[in-house]
Amino acid sequence: MSGGARRVLEAWRLGVVRYGDALQLQERLVADRKAGRVGDLVLSLQHPPTYTLGKRSEKAERNLLAPEHELRTLGAELHRTERGGDVTFHGPRQAVLYPILSLRALGLGARRYVEGLESTMIEVAALHGVSARPGDPGETGVWVGDRKIGAIGVRISSGFTWHGLAFNIDPDLGYFEHIVPCGIAGKEVTSLQREVGDWVELPADEVIHDQLVRCLARALGFTDVEFKDDSGDMIRSAAIVQS
Repeated sequence: MSGGARRVLEAWRLGVVRYGDALQLQERLVADRKAGRVGDLVLSLQHPPTYTLGKRSEKAERNLLAPEHELRTLGAELHRTERGGDVTFHGPRQAVLYPILSLRALGLGARRYVEGLESTMIEVAALHGVSARPGDPGETGVWVGDRKIGAIGVRISSGFTWHGLAFNIDPDLGYFEHIVPCGIAGKEVTSLQREVGDWVELPADEVIHDQLVRCLARALGFTDVEFKDDSGDMIRSAAIVQS
């Protein structure tokens, strides 16, 4: 990126969105980004309880520790996706970012992009006094010691990104007991609240979502963030278009 150039990341605050609706919205926005109808943006949201499998679904299926009908009794949906990674859980009080970006326009390769997602979660953890790190070889995501606090699963198509990261603020960690998270056995899952201690009051989830967005923007070379709170109609229109 040329020195001094202004590059704006548009951030849509979407609240709680069902996984299928968010997926349809991403598909539409990736097509729009490829065609130049929208600029670089990121969806900031949470999901109702949802398990997702990565594109190597046969391997990911083996890391489901309960059949799909049992997951439904927990109130959770199951989705098979085209993202990278294995099986993971999304739910309330977990911050999810789905960046829709042109890596070529940013001058970034896939590895540098993933490192940007890692550093985003590490920086936000540090803002709250928690020391996190990238995973060791073979360990995706972001870790606090041997406990995973953030997951990464991306898809890159012709240099354009979708899917993204999930950062555990204070989700119900019991849901993770029904999977081998990200296919890594013998490791715990943690959250920001667990790491700071129950006696510490974290700011509202929305504040942490915005911290993640701003850290992401810096990590990827954006100079400004423009937040939008009125994007709910886009979810509804995407669902109509895809139906």
